[in-house]
Amino acid sequence: MEIRKDTAIKKKSINQVPGYRNFPMVPRVVFGRGSFDQLSEILMPNRKHSDAPFIFLVDDVFEGTALIKRIPLIFNDQLIFISADEEPKTEQVDYLVKRIRTDFNELPSGIVGIGGGTLLDLSKAVSIMLTNRGSAADYQGWDLVHKKSIYHVGIPTISGTGAEVSRTTVLLGPKMKLGINSDHTTFSQVVLDPDLTKGVEKTQWFYTGMDCFIHCIESLSGTYLNAFSESYGEKALDLCKEVYLGELSPEVSRAKLMMASWHGGMSIAYSQVGVAHALSYGLSYLLGVKHGIGNCLVFQHLEEFYPEGVALFKLMKDKHQIQLPTNICANLNDSDFDTMINVAMGMEPLWENALGLNWKKVITPEKLKSIYKKI
Repeated sequence: MEIRKDTAIKKKSINQVPGYRNFPMVPRVVFGRGSFDQLSEILMPNRKHSDAPFIFLVDDVFEGTALIKRIPLIFNDQLIFISADEEPKTEQVDYLVKRIRTDFNELPSGIVGIGGGTLLDLSKAVSIMLTNRGSAADYQGWDLVHKKSIYHVGIPTISGTGAEVSRTTVLLGPKMKLGINSDHTTFSQVVLDPDLTKGVEKTQWFYTGMDCFIHCIESLSGTYLNAFSESYGEKALDLCKEVYLGELSPEVSRAKLMMASWHGGMSIAYSQVGVAHALSYGLSYLLGVKHGIGNCLVFQHLEEFYPEGVALFKLMKDKHQIQLPTNICANLNDSDFDTMINVAMGMEPLWENALGLNWKKVITPEKLKSIYKKI
């Protein structure tokens, strides 16, 4: 059967959810090539005084590169390089918060995150925990944060996660992988400069872009779907098709994927993700599989839930000659599978969006184990 790139995504009936959430959006965003160089003038009005620094959390892949010289460090601003080789952890957030509190006598003027989803999520979490007591693990869940975070800026250097626009910061905690989902998580300012995504390695470009694509499929196919989510999801999906199935120049492709990421993140603000993300969280929690590739590893086996989406995914994968790793779960024991299954099944809003209120009649530990065993 021939699968066309304009394949429509079949939408499910919509749950009627009582009441409406008053969600925050990023209040300020600048987009354009070279817009990173406006960072100094963006930050200046938000500096409290010379003793209240900006803390820049930067992916260590940029250490020693020309980008670092363009960061507008003044007074006692601090630059902290962080590896993105592993998913962000609650204990990592706690360490950074303790370090900042030890180094400075008062709260910083703000946090600036420069990097991919890992750095953006860390930046959001640190900005929250600087004004809230306890450990970041205490706030994993929905609407547990009650004190406003400090000013924080997100600058993505890879496109797809939607972390730059979402109201969540997904963290690996001692008991679960779960976001701090709150109205105080969203960035105060975002800088979208497509030139910052130059040089992203091809497989990483694919995995992270597919995170955006899967956001769209799960949102558009979900029972939480509404016109707000649908409008953003459809636009993001169209942009993903252009980028991964079209013939665009690198410059145009970078700009379109950056906007796909933005719209994909917005598509789940009033909706949710679904089966792939729930299962991917289990992989990440037990095995440390990074989010983008984890979604891809799971999604390829989800024809039962997203037939049109999986068909498009395989078209994109074949076009770009991407070979996904195999035998990831080959040597796991029953206890390992149980751990992943428990993490995945704990993501109740995701399952409810994917399958409705009666999702437990469809999803069983045995079904999830059968999917994990294919990976």
